[in-house]
Amino acid sequence: MRRRGAVQRKVPCLFVTEVKEEPSAKRERQPFKVLATETITARAIEADIYSAIPTEKVDGTCCYVTTYKGQPYLWARLDRKPNKQAEKKFKQFLYSLEDCKEFVWNIEEDFKPVPDTWIPAKDIEFCNGNPLPDENGHMPGWVPVEKNSKQYCWHSSVVNYEAEIALVLKHHADPGLLEISPVPLSEILEQTLELIGTNINANPYGLGSKKQPVHLLVPHGAFEIKNPPALKQNDILSWFEGCSEGKVEGIVWHCNDGCLIKLHRHHLGLCWPLAETYLNSQPVVISFNRAKYDCDFEPKSLFHHFSNLDGQRFDRLQDIKFNA
Repeated sequence: MRRRGAVQRKVPCLFVTEVKEEPSAKRERQPFKVLATETITARAIEADIYSAIPTEKVDGTCCYVTTYKGQPYLWARLDRKPNKQAEKKFKQFLYSLEDCKEFVWNIEEDFKPVPDTWIPAKDIEFCNGNPLPDENGHMPGWVPVEKNSKQYCWHSSVVNYEAEIALVLKHHADPGLLEISPVPLSEILEQTLELIGTNINANPYGLGSKKQPVHLLVPHGAFEIKNPPALKQNDILSWFEGCSEGKVEGIVWHCNDGCLIKLHRHHLGLCWPLAETYLNSQPVVISFNRAKYDCDFEPKSLFHHFSNLDGQRFDRLQDIKFNA
């Protein structure tokens, strides 16, 4: 049996959602949209959402740090998905309005192959030693990011396995200030993070450029919302639309029982990305003491560029520029 990675379940929404059909002009792109009602889900109430910690939902791609080859490694999200024939059968079954839990998968034949290094997420159910797909027909999981990987080149740009460090964006000790600094991979072991940057999700935070791409890791839950709205749809809608702190992709509540609850702007019919985001409205300082690391960073690497900016402060993330 494969070992199992970090929990990466589908995070439930704060509100009960309903599917609404889009106008016919939009049907070719997506025939429906999922919108939130005003009713908080039973799962959120059960997890005591009212005492949960609200954090910014950062727009990137999910990563995980765990051991590989005897040392801490960055792992990229890779869901094992059904092949075309199996997916067609599954969708037909769903459209028949029957209970999807009754659909029987052939694990050996219905799914596309994954690398031998692939591991399933921790909360995946198993049957006879085989991981079972979730309600969407996917098996969430991870693959290690090798140095100089072509497929995961943006992931590999934020880690240095020789020095065992990662480039992380987080809060600085001074309020209202962000910090980019190298963090030992051992300090974020068994954590999930979000990779953001130039070539991720159309770069909503304006990081870097095509000539000088910039990517960073953000630990999940790193940006706590200091002045959150009340847990009512109108209050949250007003917060998203009416204050600078609300210029985020969404909110993720971290509950005391470990449960995560989310709300995306799209659930309220609001647009994302935005021309100006809260993350990009804060000043950022580079903290990179190169003397701490007994290795030579490659001249074109992010580690080399950021080490040359040690101590420099920028008004916004998108203002960061490397010397030619």
